[in-house]
Amino acid sequence: MTNKNEISNLNHSPKGSRIAILGAGESGVGAAYLAQQQGYDVFVSDFGAVAPHYKDHLLKWNISLEENGHTEAEILAAVEVIKSPGIPDKAPIIKKIREKGIPVISEIEFAGRYTNAKIIGITGSNGKTTTTSLIYFILKNAGLNIGLAGNIGKSFAYQVATENFDSYVLELSSFMLDDMYRFKVDIAVLLNITPDHLDRYDYKMENYAASKFRITQNQRADDVFIYCADDMETIKGMEDRSFNAKLYPFSIEKKVTTGADLENDNIVINTPQEHFEMSITELALQGKHNIYNSMASGIVAKVLELRNDTLRDSLATFKNIEHRLEFVGKISGISFINDSKATNVNSTWYALESMTSDVVLILGGVDKGNDYLMLRDLVKQKVKAIVCLGRDNQRIHDAFEDDVDIIVNTTSASDAVQAAYHLATKGDTVLLSPACASFDLFKNYEDRGNQFKAAVKEL
Repeated sequence: MTNKNEISNLNHSPKGSRIAILGAGESGVGAAYLAQQQGYDVFVSDFGAVAPHYKDHLLKWNISLEENGHTEAEILAAVEVIKSPGIPDKAPIIKKIREKGIPVISEIEFAGRYTNAKIIGITGSNGKTTTTSLIYFILKNAGLNIGLAGNIGKSFAYQVATENFDSYVLELSSFMLDDMYRFKVDIAVLLNITPDHLDRYDYKMENYAASKFRITQNQRADDVFIYCADDMETIKGMEDRSFNAKLYPFSIEKKVTTGADLENDNIVINTPQEHFEMSITELALQGKHNIYNSMASGIVAKVLELRNDTLRDSLATFKNIEHRLEFVGKISGISFINDSKATNVNSTWYALESMTSDVVLILGGVDKGNDYLMLRDLVKQKVKAIVCLGRDNQRIHDAFEDDVDIIVNTTSASDAVQAAYHLATKGDTVLLSPACASFDLFKNYEDRGNQFKAAVKEL
């Protein structure tokens, strides 16, 4: 099926044409399946080892696969390359592909050619997984035939190949957006822009911001762009850009005519056809950052003209995703919260901001050049002790030694939980919100969160 998003400058026929896929993870394997379904000769190449379950899928589908290295001749014979979002442009194989003039695209771009479904796309430095999940929950509750994909769940490409959804909610990272060109998002949500992954953007904030704004490319007058009017970098980025779509801002600091704002502790949403109000005390997700997430999600619902009672019920009953401010349990009156998905300082700021008790904070891991300064006020107000969980904790000590009396070092989830438990007293919260990547001690943030939860259960 030819689609609104199809790249018109590809003059080859898919039948028998070689397509190379770099990276055999969720997105790569899904793209491989869809490409084979569309008649391409598919070659999958991974510089590292391929997880057994992905390898089994590719073998079952008779798709050519190599791991632990790239065979350049096979890859450079392709008419197009689909690359994993995690592969940087400076990787040698990507440079060679581009030098040869072979298009490099994302799985999202590729899959978009083969569906006419309505696309709701969410990006932002923080909150996008929670907001994507919340929007999906609301729309699913309203009875829409909808898929969930992108940086979450099963790959978009695999779902396009095997499902027949009318709409998709996609979590879109900056890395995904970088390799999207003709793909169009019908309802685009930009939550915020704060420093993250700057190593991929020449350490320039404007480059990172430009990546985020790619979510609005190709939008037309009947499309929608939802954005945070309180986010300085977003507003700054909008000043020198023009937008074809209808604009719907959300704010807790100012009144907006069309969009969402906060009035007497009520979220108020207005679109040309719809009006909605709900007290923030009724929201399932509490904290300032989650008011923003709920506002953005609510605007999507009202743009789609969903019933107020459906929206209200969904906002009141949604359960947050695993590893994101996930309540693990209460032991001896001490609450344990797993926020392992907080891999940057801003995410940890949001977590601390939502805490209503004294906190023993578990912090640390692979430091991506973090500026801990923005945490200092909240740490002074709410944190009674810091438990470092990482191989190199010196920068955390340097940042907070004047603000917190107790900072201890640990190198395992079990030791961190034990230390935090002994430092906390009844009524306190032990919060795992590391502000760092997990790769020094764990496979990924999920592994870190799961080990934390297991250690809590062993107390």
